[in-house]
Amino acid sequence: MSNKQASFLASVQRNFDKAAVHTGLPKGLTDQIKVCNAVYQMKFPVKIGNGYEVIEAYRVQHSHHRSPTKGGIRFSHLVDQNEVMALAALMTYKCAIVDVPFGGAKGGVKISPRSYTPAQLERITRRYTVELIRKNFIGPSVDVPAPDYGTGEREMAWILDTYNTFKGGEIDAVGCVTGKPVNQGGIAGRTEATGRGVFYGLKEYCLQKSEMKELGLTPGIEGKTMVIQGLGNVGSYAGIISQEEGGAKVIGVSELEGTIVSDTNINIKELLAYRKSKKTIIGFPGTKEVKVREDWVGLECDILIPAALESQITKANANKVKAKIIGEAANGPITADAEDILLKKGVVILPDMYLNAGGVTVSYFEWLKNLSHMRFGRMEKRYNQNKNMDIINTVEKMTGKKLTSREKAQVARGADEVDLVRSGLEETMVNSFYQIHDTLRKKKGVNDYRTAAFVTALNKVANDYMTLGVFP
Repeated sequence: MSNKQASFLASVQRNFDKAAVHTGLPKGLTDQIKVCNAVYQMKFPVKIGNGYEVIEAYRVQHSHHRSPTKGGIRFSHLVDQNEVMALAALMTYKCAIVDVPFGGAKGGVKISPRSYTPAQLERITRRYTVELIRKNFIGPSVDVPAPDYGTGEREMAWILDTYNTFKGGEIDAVGCVTGKPVNQGGIAGRTEATGRGVFYGLKEYCLQKSEMKELGLTPGIEGKTMVIQGLGNVGSYAGIISQEEGGAKVIGVSELEGTIVSDTNINIKELLAYRKSKKTIIGFPGTKEVKVREDWVGLECDILIPAALESQITKANANKVKAKIIGEAANGPITADAEDILLKKGVVILPDMYLNAGGVTVSYFEWLKNLSHMRFGRMEKRYNQNKNMDIINTVEKMTGKKLTSREKAQVARGADEVDLVRSGLEETMVNSFYQIHDTLRKKKGVNDYRTAAFVTALNKVANDYMTLGVFP
C-alpha cells in the first residue's frame, strides 16, 4: 500500500474524529457511522492477449443507513482496499450533505486503463460486474455504481448491458448504474455535473461579503484568479464553466506533462483542443512552462483547485500555498497534516465532501429518471412554453410593444432536461452551502468548513440510524 493511500484513509478518519466531538452523539453511534459495513475484495482472471491476467478489485459499502448505497468505480493502478474504504466513507457524508438519500459506497479495479485496449477493458469491466452480481453488490435498490477516475459512460454502458444479461426481467434494471450515455438511460448534464457543482459551490462562497473582506477580496467570483491541477472531467468543466458563466480567470494549469502559467487568462476549451492535438499542454500560446511541475501548489492566485487525485497537498508542500481559497474538486487532495498548516495560514478550504458532490447529485436525478421511466421535462415543457407565450401576447396587447420572434422564443421557452438538471444541481449546492455555513457560524468550537461539513453530515446520518431504531 502506498503512503498516499494510507494517508488518505487516515486523514478521513482523523477529520471524522475532529468533527464527532462537536456532535454530542453517543460514542457507539459515531463508531458505527465511522466503520465500513461491508468490504468485498475479489481477484478474477481475464483473458489478456495470449494468456490470462488476475485482476484485483474491490467494492466497499460504507453505510446502510439509506438504501441503495451509491458510489463510483475507479480504474487505477494505485487502487487498494484502504483507498476504496476512504472514498466510500466520503460518499456517505457527501450524500448526507446534499440530501441525496443513498448510503455511501465505492469500487476500484487495480489496473492502469492506458495499458489495455478497449476490448480488454470491456472484458475486465464485464467480469467485475459479474462478480458484483454474484455477491448481490449491485442493483437499483441495492448498490448503484457510477463513473470515477479512469471510467466513464462507456464503462457504465458495459455494466448495464452485463447486468441486463443476468437480470433482464427487472423492470428497473436500467437504474443499476448511473453515468450512462443519454441514449441508454443516462441524463443530460451528468458529464459536466461534478465540475459544474464545483463552480456553484465556489460562486456561492465568493458571494459572502464578510468572508471576502477578511481575505482581502471583493465579493463575487468574477475576476478571481484560478489555478487548476488536473484537466480530467472535473477540472476541465470546473474551469470552463467558471470562465464562461462566472468570469473567473484561469492563470495556471498543471497536468502530467507539466505546469503552465499565463499573465492573462488560459482559455480551457482552447487548451483542451491544443492538448488533444499536441498531446501536451506545454507550448500553449500565451503561456510559459513552470520549471518544476509540482510547483503548481505555490502559484499565486485567489482560488486553487486540486482536481486530480488524493494527497496532493501534504505537510511537505503546504507552506508553499499562496492561494486564499482552495476548492477541493478531487477527493481528499489535502492531507490532515497539511490542512492544519493551511488553516493556520488563514487559507479557506471548501471540502471535497461538499464541493464535488455535483456528480452524485445528478446521478440521483438519473436514478430517479430511471425509476420513473420518463425523461425530465416531458410532461411540463410544452405547457410552460404555451403559458409563457400567452403571457407575452397579453403584455404586448396591454403595452403595444412587440417582441421579435427570436425574443419571444427565448422568453417563452420551456425547460429541457438539461435546464432542469442544472437548476436542481444549483439549488442543491446553494442549500447545502448554507447548511454548512450555519453550522460553522453557530456551532461553538467549529472553525473551518470541513469540520462544519462533517458535523452537518454526521447529524443527518445519526438521525437516520435513530429513526431506524438501531440506536434508540
